[in-house]
Amino acid sequence: MLADPDQHELIQVRGARENNLRDISLDIPKHQLTVFTGVSGSGKSSLVFGTIAAESQRLINETYSAFLQSFMGSPARPDVDALHNLSAAIVVDQERMGANARSTLGTVTDAYTMLRILFSRLGEPSAGSALAYSFNAEGMCPACEGLGRVSSIDVDGLVDRDKSINQGAITVPNFSPGGWYVRGFAESGLFDPDKPLRDFTEQEWADFLHKPAVKLRIAGVNTTYEGLVLKVQRMYLSKERESAQPHIRAFIDRIATFTTCPDCAGARLKPAVLESRIAGRNIAECSAMQVSDLAELLAEITQPSVAPVVRNLRHTLESLVEIGLGYLSLDRESATLSGGEAQRVKMVRHLGSSLTDITYVFDEPTVGLHPHDIQRMNGLLARLRDKGNTVLVVEHKPETIAIADHVIDLGPGAGPDGGRIQYEGSVEGLRSSSSLTGRYLGHKVGLKELCRERSTSIPIRGASANNLRDVDVDIPLGVLTVVTGVAGSGKSSLLYGSLPRRDGVIVVDQSAIRGSRRSNPATYTGLLDAVRTAFAKANKVKAALFSANSEGACPNCKGIGLVYQDLAMMAGVAGVCEECEGRRFTARVLEYKLRGRDISEVLAMPVSEALEFFTEKAARAVLERLSAVGLGYVTLGQPLNTLSGGERQRLKLAVHMGGSPATYLLDEPTSGLHLADVDQLLSLLDRLVDTGNTVVVIEHHLAVMAHADWIIDLGPGAGQDGGQVVFTGTPHELVAKSETLTAQHLREYVS
Repeated sequence: MLADPDQHELIQVRGARENNLRDISLDIPKHQLTVFTGVSGSGKSSLVFGTIAAESQRLINETYSAFLQSFMGSPARPDVDALHNLSAAIVVDQERMGANARSTLGTVTDAYTMLRILFSRLGEPSAGSALAYSFNAEGMCPACEGLGRVSSIDVDGLVDRDKSINQGAITVPNFSPGGWYVRGFAESGLFDPDKPLRDFTEQEWADFLHKPAVKLRIAGVNTTYEGLVLKVQRMYLSKERESAQPHIRAFIDRIATFTTCPDCAGARLKPAVLESRIAGRNIAECSAMQVSDLAELLAEITQPSVAPVVRNLRHTLESLVEIGLGYLSLDRESATLSGGEAQRVKMVRHLGSSLTDITYVFDEPTVGLHPHDIQRMNGLLARLRDKGNTVLVVEHKPETIAIADHVIDLGPGAGPDGGRIQYEGSVEGLRSSSSLTGRYLGHKVGLKELCRERSTSIPIRGASANNLRDVDVDIPLGVLTVVTGVAGSGKSSLLYGSLPRRDGVIVVDQSAIRGSRRSNPATYTGLLDAVRTAFAKANKVKAALFSANSEGACPNCKGIGLVYQDLAMMAGVAGVCEECEGRRFTARVLEYKLRGRDISEVLAMPVSEALEFFTEKAARAVLERLSAVGLGYVTLGQPLNTLSGGERQRLKLAVHMGGSPATYLLDEPTSGLHLADVDQLLSLLDRLVDTGNTVVVIEHHLAVMAHADWIIDLGPGAGQDGGQVVFTGTPHELVAKSETLTAQHLREYVS
């Protein structure tokens, strides 16, 4: 069916049913800024990312050859009747940028590439071509191989000297007796695999641990042998620790000590490269400069031969400054950027693009931004639109909703209670509508009449991590403290650098929850144990039958519910398992019922429905905590890798709640929360404090600041312009006496 030719200025969605969408149809104006609103779980992401962006990218992928598609992968067609007038979609999300220790802000933005070209042209003395200045190529320091740090390994953490190789002497993860890695040692011919390591000769010990890579024929296969220490360094220590599974991270922490490379002092480069300078600075020193300062330094380079390179590099750096990231440096490892910072870095790539008529899709671009910075972000979104692009934004912050040309509100609730269009039109129309978003758009939290009295406090003295300037501050106990300041002012450096080491401090952040695709809220919270016990008791059978990771798993899909097919030259696909129809369990297990429901039906329940279903005390205790943190719409069996950062944080909080009194450190808990849900979050934080806990929150949301008992404001700016405590006191005192950026915005908010 062809679209109406008069409707080409509209993205037409007809019959969208992805996830919880209820067969919705709507028209989205092209070349405008459209903001999608609604409570968490209402279907915003299913519509914007799972339907519109997914179909656009799928159609683009189909224009490539089958050979290329096999490398790119191809998403399944979303569940929608028709989509008309799509343009190429670019998703600018909050996924962390790479886990490789060799990936930096400079490499992901190409700024370091341009800097290398600049040094290859003007550096004195010259170190050679641009590649000679790369720490990932010719220029890498040989001692640390371009990582800037070296590791020393505790050999006794790798082996049990009293055992032989065949007895399991190698204790490294994934090195099991009989496995390929261990067979490489056992069948190398360099030593007796049945001799205890303690009895090895000096030469055998050296070959076992430190022999450089050599070609050998092992088990009839030509392969490379290398000593155990070298293999461990290559497999585990040359990669980003944070990307590893928890047991691998624990192993790395146990056996390795990392120190700055003594040869290059952490600069990653050869001595000859570091001797090459422009205006008295080498390339490592330029990379370590604050981006805003480096942009100013480049303004002094006026040679015509490098004018195009300087112009492009300055544009990239100034875009980073404009987007509120001028406090970063090019040598900052990309894996250490927050989700919000990563999203803004990705945005920089598109600001200078000559492409037009693109659909840009943003996922809460204001995450991590102070109200002062949100104004700049709004300007950048408008610039993308004004270049002739369509900008689709999933957002909760009223400051960004206010600049929309068009608003689409979904709801009315979350999960099965959502997925319907509640409102389409202008912001003014939304304000006067009866939708939940419309009712809360002008809602504001007032300052407390009485703040809780501080008792004792946690003293922080001489904090100097990153940009902190020898900071002394007291964190009051028994109250709700909000730590604020512009992005890059030093909030995370202050708290994460000082609090996690203290007894009784529980860090509840938004980092990924490590686990396989089998992990879900039921397994992570321990709820599944109570569910399995209830099923076992009701049916007088073993509890193990009700685990998709154990006896009850469908043998065809191994309890995943999906079967992955390798189609050789075509892209691999995942299809619903025909044996269990995606229910993950054997037919026999699904015959067992608990109050008329089988285990797969229970795992498909959202938390709110499960609360009504379960009478068992153990199950209800977990479910009540999940509901209290605002996750009532999440299903018990939803894969953890589909949760947002804010949802992950609230899930972690639910796990910790109910324990002995503690100091909770939360990082932007309002991320992903609708305006109406912020009130529920504030009630939850109050409940935590009123039951004997201390809550310390890094937050930019003005409602949370207004509700605080105590505020610690850092600044006055970001990077080297921040790192100082510019105010401590109650919100009343901040509004009445201070002139910080935070004070100005909070004063306007409560006035």
